[in-house]
Amino acid sequence: MPKFTELDSHVTLADQLEEDGGPVVLVNVLRVAPEDADQLLVAWSTDAAAMKKQPGFISTQLYRGIAGSGTFLNHAVWESTAHYRAARLDESVRAAARELYPAGLVASPHLFRAQAVPGICVA
Repeated sequence: MPKFTELDSHVTLADQLEEDGGPVVLVNVLRVAPEDADQLLVAWSTDAAAMKKQPGFISTQLYRGIAGSGTFLNHAVWESTAHYRAARLDESVRAAARELYPAGLVASPHLFRAQAVPGICVA
């Protein structure tokens, strides 16, 4: 069973799931021992395939730290917080992959929205 840690010490994922609106980007930092990376890929692929079928899912991308790192970053785009919340709380969606994740996995999921910075980027 993965261990979950908060990415932000001031705002929990549970707090974020209470807020409505959209779209949102899920960023999930996944840490495993480098020798467990292949098992993480099997589990993540299974999980992502189930999530792709959920209403409101837009896209996902997995990144891996270079030089043999065991740190991964999942970036997933959802139409709204409500869509992500429904998929995350649906036990049938997550059940297929839950047992596949390496025992030592530490996951840090957090939701984001685009932030406008004048003259640099738009929201």
